[in-house]
Amino acid sequence: MVQSYQSPVRVYKYPFELVMEAYVRRFPQCDMIPIMAGTDVIKETTSKDGAIHQVSRRCRLHVEAPYLLKKIMGVEFIYFVQTNTLDRRNRTLTIEAYNESFSSRVVINENCKYSVHPENSDWTCFEQTAALDIRSFFGFESTVEKIAMKQYSQNISKGKEIIEYFIEELRKDGITSVPRWQEPTPKATPEVCVAKDSKKIENEGESSSEEMDTRDRTSSTPSTGSTELQLGASATHLPNMDKLNLNDDNNKLDADYIKRCLGDLTPLQESRLIQLKKWVAELQKGKVPSDTCLLRFLRARDFNIEKAREMLSHSLIWRKKNQIDKLMAEYQEPQVVKDYFPGGWHQQDKEGRPLYLLRLGQMDVKGLVKSIGEEGLLKHTLHICEEGLRLTEEATSSQGRPVTTWTLLVDLEGLNMRHLWRPGIRTLLKIIEIVEANYPETMSCVLIIRAPRVFPILWTLVSTFIDDNTRSKFLFYGGNDYQGTGGLIDFMPKENIPDFLGGDCKRGTLSRFGPVPESMYTVMYPDELELRSIVHEGGLVPKSMYQPGEDIDGTRQHIPLSEQSMYHSVSLGRGQVHEVVLLIEEPGSVICWDFDVMKSDVLFSVLRTKVPITHRPEPQSPTGAMGVIDAVIGSDDQHRSVIEKSWREGYEYFRVEPQLVCHDGESIQGSHVTSYMGTYVLQWRYHESAPHTSPLDIIDTITAPKAKIMYYYETLKSADYRGSMTSLQSCQSGFSSLSSNTNKSVTSSCPSR
Repeated sequence: MVQSYQSPVRVYKYPFELVMEAYVRRFPQCDMIPIMAGTDVIKETTSKDGAIHQVSRRCRLHVEAPYLLKKIMGVEFIYFVQTNTLDRRNRTLTIEAYNESFSSRVVINENCKYSVHPENSDWTCFEQTAALDIRSFFGFESTVEKIAMKQYSQNISKGKEIIEYFIEELRKDGITSVPRWQEPTPKATPEVCVAKDSKKIENEGESSSEEMDTRDRTSSTPSTGSTELQLGASATHLPNMDKLNLNDDNNKLDADYIKRCLGDLTPLQESRLIQLKKWVAELQKGKVPSDTCLLRFLRARDFNIEKAREMLSHSLIWRKKNQIDKLMAEYQEPQVVKDYFPGGWHQQDKEGRPLYLLRLGQMDVKGLVKSIGEEGLLKHTLHICEEGLRLTEEATSSQGRPVTTWTLLVDLEGLNMRHLWRPGIRTLLKIIEIVEANYPETMSCVLIIRAPRVFPILWTLVSTFIDDNTRSKFLFYGGNDYQGTGGLIDFMPKENIPDFLGGDCKRGTLSRFGPVPESMYTVMYPDELELRSIVHEGGLVPKSMYQPGEDIDGTRQHIPLSEQSMYHSVSLGRGQVHEVVLLIEEPGSVICWDFDVMKSDVLFSVLRTKVPITHRPEPQSPTGAMGVIDAVIGSDDQHRSVIEKSWREGYEYFRVEPQLVCHDGESIQGSHVTSYMGTYVLQWRYHESAPHTSPLDIIDTITAPKAKIMYYYETLKSADYRGSMTSLQSCQSGFSSLSSNTNKSVTSSCPSR
């Protein structure tokens, strides 16, 4: 397999001609390159006008290989052929090199280029690429590849140092500038040139150089675009794609830019970044994500370019399919999130990274899901991720060094069994899956503090969905271990730690990254202002904020977390019934349910039929006065019972749980451990407090307000139920309710609240 490597652009802040004068001093042998044993010129030519000078050299390199491999090779030197083409007119030097030794087994091609910096004619750029194809090498293919890569890395790191060294040597010799090459004058003779005053020649040289520089810039200007070479993409995250022309220059990266904005990378990592950038430019037809974004995907796959490319490709498709850019640009926090989501950006850690504080133990997961839906909770999570990317960019700009990740602090005080609500856990896992796939390597560390006893259960569920690299960044503190040495003080300045965690930040200061609205200021003392915390304490979401239906916010859902909504919504009029028919194939299976009564009252029952039910019966033709009512409000399958009117309780069907009257505003959770195989029915009926007593009640039946419920159900296999730490607390079935008139949370045998 051919391995390709490409270095970023190195910038020498010296004119091209001076760099060329320093470059030739490395031949025939350079003490700074111990591997080079010497060079011999095998061919040298110069054009008639002197503009093009080409020289080919055979270079002898010492063999840096294990002793056994040297013995097998049987050679002391490896020979390379290098051809340098200096174009004085266009101020470029191209270098092509290939191996002469073992060329039938190993093919190495290297290309280098020195050229004038596109934005500063007094600077010089250097770029280097290489390709390695090991066909066979006595069974040492992997070793040879490592040796070649090591040598390539050394060449890259040494190259700039060598040029700087010889420029300093030139300075010691009194050479600080070299005049640019000039086009020969046809009419001029050598005698005339010699007779000219030296000062006049110097002035003419400067004028000619300025004209040449102008001509070079003009000739390189495309008729339809800019002439600037983009040596570093702007520091924008994935939603703001950089529009680049699809050519090689746009995919180059300056080495100084990498160190300043991306951090220290090895030559191999730099090469992988540039290769991925080129590939994405072709894939996106000129639209390339930021270099920081590309680097995150490479790090997530240990700089395996094929795996990173696949991961990035899926992410770009996901963003386009779900219109993430548009979605995030138009996103507005719902009121319930502003009031009840216990999280927010909170200052920085000690390394200057943005810090997000989440009080997970105070979060009403069920209330949030039922008020803004799964998609709404995901949107808010994506908004946090996008905001984190923006804040890291601002931190990089303000601090003058790369800040590419942010820190997450999770406070678990208050976490209990109500957080192990199965639909909420399922939503959390789906969100983790989406974030892991599309926002890799965005967090520096995750600090988990005040973890209660129930947390290991939650962690057992969640951790399997978290990438190994991300999981290694989690740090856990039980009890008060987060206080004192070895705790939060190692990650955050004490003045940034909130007072409820033992710090000096009295009320939780706003993020310093963005403008602070005046409404957030509170006058505490005559000359002192304190900021109100944007990290809300959370709490139970009022049921009045619950919204039924799949389109919870009244808009099309852009990010489907599942094929269908987790919660179902149904309305029931008088005399109507809604049922879920379940086929249980294994005794010991567990039926779980969770529903909220949004309006009026309903009767809830759990039934088992003796007769198997494979489909709903066709509705019968209505007869009589009540038949007319059925035709109006109950003629569809959804509102008809599968229990035939002729069936008798205790014979054709059985009530396996006591019938429960559920009132307006109540939240009901429960479970039933099945004892038999067969058909089970979850049944909701409109509850009438008084029977019909007059014909006028028929009119009231038609015009009466309907009951509304939101429900979720799940069937667990016996093995999964008994082996899961997060299913039911016991094998006893039962109900629990949360009255709308109280603020207490009550859990049932199915920990769902």
